[in-house]
Amino acid sequence: MGEATHKILVVEDDRQIQSFIGYALEQDGFCSLSANSGHSAMSLLISEPIELLLLDLGLPDCDGMEIIKRVREWSDMPIIVVSARDQDREKAAALDAGADDYLTKPFSATELLARIRVAIRHLRRQSGEKPQAVYQVGELKIDMEKRLTYLQGEELHLTPMEYNLLALLFKNCGKVLTTQYIIREVWGVGYGSDTQALRALMAALRRKIEKNPAKPRYIVTEIGVGYRLVDE
Repeated sequence: MGEATHKILVVEDDRQIQSFIGYALEQDGFCSLSANSGHSAMSLLISEPIELLLLDLGLPDCDGMEIIKRVREWSDMPIIVVSARDQDREKAAALDAGADDYLTKPFSATELLARIRVAIRHLRRQSGEKPQAVYQVGELKIDMEKRLTYLQGEELHLTPMEYNLLALLFKNCGKVLTTQYIIREVWGVGYGSDTQALRALMAALRRKIEKNPAKPRYIVTEIGVGYRLVDE
């Protein structure tokens, strides 16, 4: 029950799904509140110390995308979208608007809770007084302070662009990053939207860190959306 201090708001107008999520959260030790409309969600977000938002996009009084945009005006709380909308452009739009993750219905309680734990780890890192310098996933490690990377204890020789891409993924470990977000962060806002350079850079990085680049262990492709560094 150690996670009970984390208060999660479930915004979902389907009572059955709302109950399913609420039960799963409480069984795992979280404290959950629920709202079935955008208006009631905003009221709770303003009045309660919510730490994580689970948000359905199809609300009766507004589009969930508007909730994401409004919350991002004043809060960095993790936002996980849970929606029946499975189009790649819908997922990318939600992530670009500020959502941290996206789960397509139907989903299992196990997957939902795993995504929540990843989001809470990010929350803890962000709230720490000293920024984390060393990150590790499996046998892949990065030292942000020294700008060094290691695989199985051996130093990797990455180009500056390869390092910047890997560092960005490590800082957002477990989160899906859209291609446009990665391009903006790695190349800058004036680069444009051409994804060919990103695909080439990703292929070069995978050749250095993956045993089998065709079946990556560390950096997985979220088809039509972007990439994610797995959180083991």
